[in-house]
Amino acid sequence: MIGYLILSDGTTFEGEIEGDFLEPCEGELVFYTGMTGYQEVLTDPSYKDQIVVFTYPLIGNYGINEKDFESKKPQVKGVVVFQATAQYSHYLAKYSLQQYLNKWNIPYITNIDTRAIVKKIRSNGSQIAAITAKRLVLFEQKLSHQPVKEVSGTKIETYGEGDKHIALLDFGYKKSILTSLLKRGCKVSVVPVHSLNEIHDLSPDGLVLSNGPGDPKQLENQLPQIFELISKYPTLGICLGHQLIALSLGGNTKKLRFGHRGANHPVIDHKRGKVFMTSQNHSYVVDANSLEPLPVHVRFTNVNDQSVEGLAHEHLPILSVQFHPEANPGPEDADWVFDEFLEIYVAARREKVYA
Repeated sequence: MIGYLILSDGTTFEGEIEGDFLEPCEGELVFYTGMTGYQEVLTDPSYKDQIVVFTYPLIGNYGINEKDFESKKPQVKGVVVFQATAQYSHYLAKYSLQQYLNKWNIPYITNIDTRAIVKKIRSNGSQIAAITAKRLVLFEQKLSHQPVKEVSGTKIETYGEGDKHIALLDFGYKKSILTSLLKRGCKVSVVPVHSLNEIHDLSPDGLVLSNGPGDPKQLENQLPQIFELISKYPTLGICLGHQLIALSLGGNTKKLRFGHRGANHPVIDHKRGKVFMTSQNHSYVVDANSLEPLPVHVRFTNVNDQSVEGLAHEHLPILSVQFHPEANPGPEDADWVFDEFLEIYVAARREKVYA
């Protein structure tokens, strides 16, 4: 039936929706530029409360499988595509994109000019939008103030039997981060956001601060605790984890006009003098000016807009990246970040105790 994507500034796009959605589906409207990886995007907890516009014109051609989920259920609020095909072809596929979205009651709208939407977002910035069968929507303009708590786990869970014990701080982690650590022979304890005070009892060799949804300043009450943890253990921060490290050290973050999302973002590593392609998904970045008085230096920079893509501490074994070294979806150019963290930063803990 006829449906609408209505932006909070009044712009309306007409398309087709399936299902009986009596109430409008509201969320922050963002776009993803990758040609593949829709299954990972749908289940990435960082997309909590967001309506995702897929810019590639055909989505769903390889279906949905049981292997590539980044969490146990879809996290997006809604989906916007030009064409969602029900005819999928892949040896691992179990069902179509439509079947998966319908199973979880995720609203989606098709036959929408996604390029026009992207131009709108790029010009005016991200904004609240609604997928609805009605022409008029009264926006609540109110999304979750604590999305991290909604996607974080409920209890500490441990995986693997490796000789390096890593505590993965769960702010809404992707399964691929856990997989990347296990593949490197680590024992990994996934620690929910409400259980950070139990990390000392685990006595890990290092910490990984995960990705997650929302504004990092929503976790400002936990910044002193995060600072205490990263001052004691070798630490790797990824995406939201990177931003939380910067905030806990006294830096600042700011919101981008429309964020970085996709699998084709070039980043330069100032230490190695090399540029590599990265997978990214974030609305906020670390403010470079706020770092000047801090004992950190910018290790990685975005080639396109010169934004901060990662930090290294000058005295403590702390490394952070704004991009996703685990990729999925996207290029695996940056998976060496895990190796560097484990071989250099975590290994240092066995030779020296950091205060």
